[in-house]
Amino acid sequence: MTGSLNVVGYGLAAIGPALAVGMIFAAYISGVARQPESRSALQPIAFLGFALAEALALFGLVLAFVL
Repeated sequence: MTGSLNVVGYGLAAIGPALAVGMIFAAYISGVARQPESRSALQPIAFLGFALAEALALFGLVLAFVL
């Protein structure tokens, strides 16, 4: 019973980071489309946001196996 709840919990925990990654890159694409010379300033911020959002998904995966 607990194993199936962990899988459901991980599935729910992965939805948030997935939405965050989509919103981060949508904002990045929109910003570069409006002002192409801002690409060098926005790209590191977008990659950092992507890395942090994916870290949350990995954290949820680890917790699903630990608990």
